[in-house]
Amino acid sequence: MIRLAIKAALQAGESILHVYDQEFEVEFKADESPLTAADKASHDIIVQALETTPYPVLSEESVSIDYKEREDWITYWLVDPLDGTKEFIKRNGEFTVNIALIKKGIPVFGVVYVPVTGTLYFGDQNGAYKAVLGEHFQSMEDLIEQLPDVGNFQRLEIMGAPESPLRVVASKSHCNNETQQFIADLGEKYGETELVSRGSSLKLCMVAEGSADIYPRIAPTMEWDTAAAHAVVKAAGGKVFRFDSAVAPADYICSNDRIEELFYNKENLLNSFFVVSGIGA
Repeated sequence: MIRLAIKAALQAGESILHVYDQEFEVEFKADESPLTAADKASHDIIVQALETTPYPVLSEESVSIDYKEREDWITYWLVDPLDGTKEFIKRNGEFTVNIALIKKGIPVFGVVYVPVTGTLYFGDQNGAYKAVLGEHFQSMEDLIEQLPDVGNFQRLEIMGAPESPLRVVASKSHCNNETQQFIADLGEKYGETELVSRGSSLKLCMVAEGSADIYPRIAPTMEWDTAAAHAVVKAAGGKVFRFDSAVAPADYICSNDRIEELFYNKENLLNSFFVVSGIGA
């Protein structure tokens, strides 16, 4: 099923790029979030693939599934066919395809694909991995044929103390006053901080690959925005904590069993605020 999900993500990415390279129209959903033909095409490809598995599928584009139907789901797929539609519309390349497998409210597998750069992240209980088309593999077909052998993939492992300066990644669109204060408090503890902005689930993937130490998200997101990359972060050795205003920002740097992990398949699919953290010394 992991191979199936990765193949679906790659094929969905191709369909997104087909729209990306043309002129496209933008619709707006009831919540005023944008929707394009790329979102729809990616959704169709992924759902068609995952429906061949034993597990139900919840996609951003199928959120009409009532909680009474899904509250008893033990294992299911959670999909964002195009995470970062605003970045897609801006044509800055910082958007992803996200597919996660959720078990008892926790992501146990995730694949995040960045179509513009051909970068693939995935992770499960066996570890987290990254591959770049044209660098690690010459084609999608070559990559898929290698699975489940991960010998040619880059292993992602978060370890050691945070870098100096402390590397903080934040949202391009939602770096609000609360987030800025969180970062300022980190600076008081660790000294200099280096702030990098990214779109979509790439922010979580930066923590997973070790190019950032912490990502505070003190602003709204939905479950499908984070689940796949959450799985990759966990597989690499990091944590995705629920934000607690009573906890000092520096405490999120290290693994902290007092803080709850982000949880999925709630009646309200809006995430709690959260902090993504690499493991400190």
